[in-house]
Amino acid sequence: MTKLHHLAVAAAFAFSASPAVAELPEGVKDMIDAAIATGDAAKVVTVLELARATNPDDAETLDAIEAEWKAAQAAKLAEKEAAKEQEIRRAGLFDRWSGEGEIGGFQSTGNTDSLGLSASIKLKREGIDWSHRFRARLDYQRQDDETKREQFLAAYEPRWQFSEDLFLYGLAQFERDRLQGFDARYAVSGGLGYKVVDEEGFKFSVKAGPAWRVTEFSDGTSRSRIAGLFATDFDWEIVKGLTFTQDANAMAEGGGEVQVLVDGSNTSINLVSGLDFAISEKLRSRLSYAVDYDSNPPDDAVQTDTLTRFTIIYGF
Repeated sequence: MTKLHHLAVAAAFAFSASPAVAELPEGVKDMIDAAIATGDAAKVVTVLELARATNPDDAETLDAIEAEWKAAQAAKLAEKEAAKEQEIRRAGLFDRWSGEGEIGGFQSTGNTDSLGLSASIKLKREGIDWSHRFRARLDYQRQDDETKREQFLAAYEPRWQFSEDLFLYGLAQFERDRLQGFDARYAVSGGLGYKVVDEEGFKFSVKAGPAWRVTEFSDGTSRSRIAGLFATDFDWEIVKGLTFTQDANAMAEGGGEVQVLVDGSNTSINLVSGLDFAISEKLRSRLSYAVDYDSNPPDDAVQTDTLTRFTIIYGF
């Protein structure tokens, strides 16, 4: 039996054995006992307020009852949190993962005007201080037996939440976008993140750090550069069931020297705005608009691609 459990039992015993309770009129005592039995804290507070209003001479007794009840509630909550923490610590590598799968179509403008398939998966594992995130997305389109679009991205990001708002992150990312002129682009990054707002229905976080990026171009050449990463993540539940999301990632390459990141040889920006509508507890529809920008693309590519997607998302 844990120390917290002993506290909960002791508090409950103190409440049931309290002589103060016996001094109350029988009807008042029964009413308080019934409210406590429901487990509804708001109901208990309301009943105690009514008891004080109708029995002003027993205010001291009622205060003692409320104090004992609050102590018992605090002990139960602490024990519940401790049990939850133990469950997380004992979880295996493949336990406690959650995520969502997304599939739908898209319309693109820029280097190509086309319709095609869009699919993605996101996974997340929350621990005590550590969390892990994995995401992958594929946009693919064929026309007249010829591949017109083949854009793929996969990223893994571990995080260490070392304070309430601050966290350290790591990032390993792979991209392929032949339309933009590269067969593969690898990036690794690490740095500091901050939760600007973290409330139910409204979340906003930023992160930034140095990065190293290697690009393998379609013409057989390759390039490796020091870079800087800046990213934001914004989620706002406008009304119940309707959420606006905004993800932005910017990576600026330098010419091999960190101090020239702002005026680097190539800056890429990925901006995704989305509107999610909850169909059911696990099913959502999403309308999103993505902008991919490269400041220094190959000669046969343009700087900006846009992508409008309508997708269905299933959470698990």
